[in-house]
Amino acid sequence: MLLHFFKKQSLFIFLLLSVICSHQLKAQDFKDVKEFFTFYPNRKAVQKDSTLYLAKFIAAPVVSYSPETNFGFGTGAKYLFKFKGSGPETRVSNMPLSLRYTLNNQFILYSGFEIFTNQEKWVIEGNLLFRNYPRLYYGIGRDSKKEDEEEYDYYQVLVEPIFLKQLFTRYLFIGAGFRYNQIFNTRIEEDGLLNITKPNGFDGSRAIGIEAATLYDSRNNVLNAQKGWYLEFTHGEYGEAIGSTHNFNLTKFDLRHYFSPIPNSKDVLAIQTLGHFSRGDVPFNELALFGSNQILRGYREGRFVDRDLLAAQAEYRKRFGESRFGAVAFVGAGDVYNSVDDFQFKNLRYNFGAGLRFMVDRLEKLNIRLDWGFGQSSNYIYLGIAEAF
Repeated sequence: MLLHFFKKQSLFIFLLLSVICSHQLKAQDFKDVKEFFTFYPNRKAVQKDSTLYLAKFIAAPVVSYSPETNFGFGTGAKYLFKFKGSGPETRVSNMPLSLRYTLNNQFILYSGFEIFTNQEKWVIEGNLLFRNYPRLYYGIGRDSKKEDEEEYDYYQVLVEPIFLKQLFTRYLFIGAGFRYNQIFNTRIEEDGLLNITKPNGFDGSRAIGIEAATLYDSRNNVLNAQKGWYLEFTHGEYGEAIGSTHNFNLTKFDLRHYFSPIPNSKDVLAIQTLGHFSRGDVPFNELALFGSNQILRGYREGRFVDRDLLAAQAEYRKRFGESRFGAVAFVGAGDVYNSVDDFQFKNLRYNFGAGLRFMVDRLEKLNIRLDWGFGQSSNYIYLGIAEAF
């Protein structure tokens, strides 16, 4: 275990040195590199009409790292734009797309998009995902054992668009959408715990449901907020009558607040509370997963699995003057449980950690992030683009 820890520490130092070495690049050199990967689809139109937003299509090789994937290599693209007729009152729409292959033999195609129409009368958001994904399984419940670890593999297709209309006030949006999530070609260990216990949908499932959604989003920047509130609440009903393999419902909420704790400072304190609650004949792959590169960093995604998850985290984000560099420190806590009666504060598991930031786009405040998260008996490194939340 000690050797494993120092291997991780060496990896962290290597990545840290790589980031520091990049500081030796001249500002103009870095700008030239960034511009090489940036395309401007409406540049000519903007030259004729300065009221238009200069849209950007950024495509570049990407490297990522997380405990679930090991190193991932591929291509990342991000389309940042505003519709014609949108002014400063409309935030920039973000349509990312990433295609990665990892050292754990995983293939991942993903887009999590957020589109604002003119004057933000509508918001269109959602997720598109296709992947084959070996995952570790330890059993269901908060008391699953590390020694029961086994690997299972599956393919996943997820399509989840949500359409929201601005109602009542500037930042409040209400709407609905649908969610299609299919797990197939599942491969499990013949004599493993998953095959012995056979939870609902362990060998594949299909969830098709209608989602009602409410969004309050006053963030000043979608990619890296410095101030504002974000609250997303969704409730989905899934049934065999509309094509699902199981009858169940799924409720999620995501509450965040961003503010500067020091007046006239660029430092940001970000706070998030996250909930996942499922009821009915819930298939295995729709249960809540404890740990990820976004929440409860320091635990493997799915280290603990159950019907419900409640978690919170706080992150202090420090900018070093006018440079592209920054650092963060974070703490969090959470738990999975089977029903509301099972939740107890004494059962919370905690995490903490720190990380570095390098701003690749000053205008959109887009960062490369390198985090080292610690759980109660585990620690992991994360390398990626954009903030954890």
